[in-house]
Amino acid sequence: MRKKFTGIVAMAAVAAVAALALAGCSPTASTTTEEAAPFKVIAFTSGNQTPVGAWWVKAVAAKATELGWDLTMIQGDFDFTKMNPAVESAIGQGADAILDGYTDVASIGSIVTAAKDAGIPIFAMDSATETTDAFVAQITTDQQGIVDSTVAALDKSLGGLKGKTVMVIGHDPHPGIRMRAGLAEKAFIAAGATIAGGAIQKVKSPATGRTEALALVADYLTANPNGLDAVWVGWDDAALGASKAITEAGSSAKVTGVDATSEAIAEIQAGGSFLASIEQPWPSILDSVIGYMVAYQKDGTLPAKNYETVTTVLVDVSNAATITPSDKL
Repeated sequence: MRKKFTGIVAMAAVAAVAALALAGCSPTASTTTEEAAPFKVIAFTSGNQTPVGAWWVKAVAAKATELGWDLTMIQGDFDFTKMNPAVESAIGQGADAILDGYTDVASIGSIVTAAKDAGIPIFAMDSATETTDAFVAQITTDQQGIVDSTVAALDKSLGGLKGKTVMVIGHDPHPGIRMRAGLAEKAFIAAGATIAGGAIQKVKSPATGRTEALALVADYLTANPNGLDAVWVGWDDAALGASKAITEAGSSAKVTGVDATSEAIAEIQAGGSFLASIEQPWPSILDSVIGYMVAYQKDGTLPAKNYETVTTVLVDVSNAATITPSDKL
């Protein structure tokens, strides 16, 4: 951690100059004052190619400007072999704090080690689904709440889940999606539904999630015409691919997603296969994390607890018009 300015030298110098001015004199030698160095922050995300990740990059930059922080922003493009060394190099240059957005703690072990060795705290959002000593603060959304509301929406729309066939689409590298997909699979099985394909269908990359999900659903419907009642998807971009496959196949299956993007909201309002999504309050979560960082900047105070979850809102045809899309934040 960088040493912080105490202000004693600056106050003494200002007092000396003031005394000379009052005596009608000017200093015969140059008087210097030490200024406080700006709070230096390293921010990084692996998910900048997603709508929410792209918003986060801009929002953090704006917050840093507003607060007068010296910000180094590192965008990973889902490539940890590129991102992790870049963050570690920045840590080697010194910083006061680190901010992680949407990057799974399991993928940044070398960053966590470098930060601990340098004595730099990491503040995070949506980067873990349980408490971890990697972060001094980590806020994410309530994954069980997301599952409960989306499964309930499908249950209501389908007149019950018992005997229905549901495809669950997830993406393991993202901790939130991985957790909620697992919870969804358990919820559907407990309700008496059959999981299409026998297990969670996993998209390899969020960057190609839409086309991958489209192919997964299209292939299943080709092999099982009218054999699918619903598709539960861990995020909207992939859910849009699933919805397109259902429409093209002439299926009556319903889809739920997570993120409340513009396209998802438009499809929900249109009343087609896209039944519901989830609004996650990322702006207020970022404000909370930034608030913790400001408190730390002020006097070294750290949060009393290092893991928090917040509630979300189900977005369906009843409230879609009132929701700000996550890609328009």
